Amino acid sequence: GLGEMRRLNPNGVASKMRRFTACFCSAVALLVVGLGSVFGDITDGAMEHLKREHSLMKPYQGVGSQWDFWGSTLVTSSYVRLTPDERSKQGSIWNTVPCYLKDWEMHVQFKVHGSGKKNLHGDGLAIWYTRDRLHPGPVFGNQDNFHGLTIFLDTFRNDLHGMDRSFPYISAMVNNGSVSYDHGKDGRSSELGGCSAEIRNRDYDTYLAVRYSKGRLTVMVDVDDKNEWKECIDIGGVRLPTGYYFGASAATGDLSDNHDIISMKLYQLMVEHSPEEENLDWTKIEPSVSLLKSPKDNIDDPTGNFRGTPLTGWKVFLLLLCSLLGIVVCAVVGAVVFQKRQERNKRFY
Repeated sequence: GLGEMRRLNPNGVASKMRRFTACFCSAVALLVVGLGSVFGDITDGAMEHLKREHSLMKPYQGVGSQWDFWGSTLVTSSYVRLTPDERSKQGSIWNTVPCYLKDWEMHVQFKVHGSGKKNLHGDGLAIWYTRDRLHPGPVFGNQDNFHGLTIFLDTFRNDLHGMDRSFPYISAMVNNGSVSYDHGKDGRSSELGGCSAEIRNRDYDTYLAVRYSKGRLTVMVDVDDKNEWKECIDIGGVRLPTGYYFGASAATGDLSDNHDIISMKLYQLMVEHSPEEENLDWTKIEPSVSLLKSPKDNIDDPTGNFRGTPLTGWKVFLLLLCSLLGIVVCAVVGAVVFQKRQERNKRFY
């Protein structure tokens, strides 16, 4: 092959330039793919990292020892129904074992369905990682002013002024006990980001993945029957302690739905931490988020989605890399063109 290239390109410089460009492009492509896989991948659910003591799976044998349930919750052999399609119901299920993993990923298979027509159903469900468990209250069946993280799957719009987003709407909130969830505004003043997702009355399985690793919170959904994760929330600067509990809750009001949990599977993520991080007492960490702006600004942010500062640097790096690639390609093409002109000029003399 190289002989042919030499015959096709008597001028070795142009040939070398092209080979250099091809190698450089391949290297950049590999680097971009590698970075994408590092930052974008949700675990494929390798069973060796599954933590059974924090997981809820059919036929739900752990219910009663590893999981407590409350309220309207009904445990069957094929699903855990937090609320039936009836008005004014609240139900929850909570892991009895505190989680001491520093990096984890929770996969939830759920089903929201009912007889209510469009916009005449509610209220939704929530996935929790909190200090307290089994504390019923007004926030999707759980207490307000909680300590920890929650992911809301809100199926009913309360704020008629917030018409810039469609429901059902998935959002995240981190609380240190000082913030009250504002139902009237659909929690907009305290949300960290979110996305709209058609999760109701689907004929196929619907999934949510929540990953917390090295201060980064990522929420992905698989609700389109495509068997692939789609990013919903991705925020850096999130601090969560260890020793909190996983749970799920749901509530109905004047409107209702069946809110079912099929499974909750917790996976340990194998991540290295610095010696300083390892020596910290992670149980004493206060839940917090360092954002570019206050969540209150989010009311005027029609996208309802902004990202934290610490872990978005790799995107800047990719942008610079692409710019550099563009400059190099231009330089190489310019050099090749210049070389050809030189050849032509030599032939003329």
